[in-house]
Amino acid sequence: MSGDGRTAVVEVQGLQVAYGGRTVLQGVDLEIGRGAIAVILGGSGCGKSTLLKSILGLVQPTAGRISLFGEETTGRDPEELAPLRRRLGVMFQYGALLNSLTVAENVALPLEMHARVDPGLTRAIVQTRLAMVGLAGAGDRLPSELSGGMRKRAALARAMILDPELLFCDEPGAGLDPVTAAGIDHLLLTLNRNLGTTVVVVTHELLSIQRLDGRLAMLDNGRLVFEGTVTEALGSPHPGIRGFFHPGD
Repeated sequence: MSGDGRTAVVEVQGLQVAYGGRTVLQGVDLEIGRGAIAVILGGSGCGKSTLLKSILGLVQPTAGRISLFGEETTGRDPEELAPLRRRLGVMFQYGALLNSLTVAENVALPLEMHARVDPGLTRAIVQTRLAMVGLAGAGDRLPSELSGGMRKRAALARAMILDPELLFCDEPGAGLDPVTAAGIDHLLLTLNRNLGTTVVVVTHELLSIQRLDGRLAMLDNGRLVFEGTVTEALGSPHPGIRGFFHPGD
């Protein structure tokens, strides 16, 4: 997937994951190049969220290996991986904001946990990130006072607070109206183009896949069945790929 010559920041080799004797991922090989937009896609239950969790170290594989920034992460102690994980940002599917904290406090959490920053500087960085996602002035509000799209933007601001080199987004457009979902996609494209952030998006939303126009990795029944561009996917004769991109044909 890093076939454009970019240095791979994510490498997955022979990945197998099983839950309770049921194999969810089988023999997945994947590379994601630095500065790329990569889209992991497929229908419900295909294994795409499990692949994301495996890369993040939230699920341990039964076989295979995973490397981030050239360092193998499989089986290593979480404390050993802490420096690597500070180079990552994660935007969770439902935002995962803490309802007891304001938006600004939610966004500041990673900074307070992983960096020794003066409180005044923390506030300035938080305001910069909120402005970046179109939430300037919303820092004092609670998550319950925000719309779904605003919560997603706040989650994105939090994911970007440490200036990660690699940003993971799990279903960023899920549950949003088309206009709001398009706005989130535009933000991700802007981060990639302006900051050089490598963006990895897990989604099944056809419009988002086409807007992001990144390198695609499609899973079907736990196996990687396609890697390539949106144009190549749209023209593929593979039954599973054609059924996904041309439903109803």
